Amino acid sequence: MTTYTVRLPVYEGPLDLLLELIERAELDITKVALAQVTDQYLAYLRQVTSLNLDDLASFLVVAARLLQIKSEALLPRPPEREEGEEDPGDALARQLVLYRQFKAVAASLGTRLDAGWKTYTRRAPPPRAEPHLDMGNVSLLNLRQVFVEVLASAQADPEIVESIQPQRVNIRHKIGLIFGALRRSGRMAFSELMRASRSRLEIVVSFLAVLELIKQRQVMALQEEPFGTIEIVPGAAWQPDQEADLELEFDE
Repeated sequence: MTTYTVRLPVYEGPLDLLLELIERAELDITKVALAQVTDQYLAYLRQVTSLNLDDLASFLVVAARLLQIKSEALLPRPPEREEGEEDPGDALARQLVLYRQFKAVAASLGTRLDAGWKTYTRRAPPPRAEPHLDMGNVSLLNLRQVFVEVLASAQADPEIVESIQPQRVNIRHKIGLIFGALRRSGRMAFSELMRASRSRLEIVVSFLAVLELIKQRQVMALQEEPFGTIEIVPGAAWQPDQEADLELEFDE
């Protein structure tokens, strides 16, 4: 008894197989067409034995998508999808259309290569070269003379008539502001102290003044709720008229 071996066609990937099945059935690339060729796609996978594990995995991924598309096509009404979720049939059909376009371009380039056409016609206009300055008639002496004239006509740098003194912020002055506010109203918002600062240095010194007073228990910082207003109030060792007598770690 004579046995015959049937050689199955070899495809470059699952999209190549899908495109072949759809074109063989003379169908347009749509979600409905994908559902119609699902059985033929699965039949090919049952017969093929020459795929390695990596290639087989890609074919099985597309097979799972085809089964989902076909099962949804059999439902009496389309399934509800979450907002922003793409229809798997439309996504695979769009991917297959792009594959067909790339395959056609590759086939065209392959034909040119087989025919020995290794040059390609430029379709874009050639770039326009910008005109260059012609300095063929300019000598080194000419350049030196121009350079001397430019230096002679340049204005001298303005004379510095005054200097800017570095800003000095006194921590004892900030403590005096805090004591004054507490004597008037019994409390002071920390944000109010920050708004009164006009520079980063003044903000840092104001913060150090609060920390120094908290350390000496002259004031306390209260916050009733997370991210709420921080208020400075008198502490356990509060002495309203003794700010000038405090010994400070940073006195400048």
